[in-house]
Amino acid sequence: MAYLSKLGNHRNFGLLFIRLGLGAMFIYHGYPKLLGGPESWAGLGASTKYVGITFLPVVWGLLSALTETVGGLFIMLGLAFRPVCVLLVINLIVAAATHFGKGDGLSGASHAIEAAIMFAGLFFVGPGSYSVDKK
Repeated sequence: MAYLSKLGNHRNFGLLFIRLGLGAMFIYHGYPKLLGGPESWAGLGASTKYVGITFLPVVWGLLSALTETVGGLFIMLGLAFRPVCVLLVINLIVAAATHFGKGDGLSGASHAIEAAIMFAGLFFVGPGSYSVDKK
């Protein structure tokens, strides 16, 4: 397995690969929500009731759609990376709570939980060298 020992030298490429894949999928899921308009945003924002927020569902829905869409783009670019990771974790906690609240159980909430864990980990690791936020 000596041929695998040098892969640690490519961790920045690995982070880029993760960022591009996750960012693209969040844009894919968020863009239709963003285009859905106020009726769609109200339905999406109503999910906040599962975390105790019952006011302004249209605003929360719009913010959620923006977080997924623009946040996905920012993740891909590595721009404002850590703040976006925090916003996406919060968004995904609400998504997981919604699945639990609707009775979907762990199997329904697993995707949101897995993505939240990934973004929480990326918050600590950072975007890597191939990013706009590169130092």
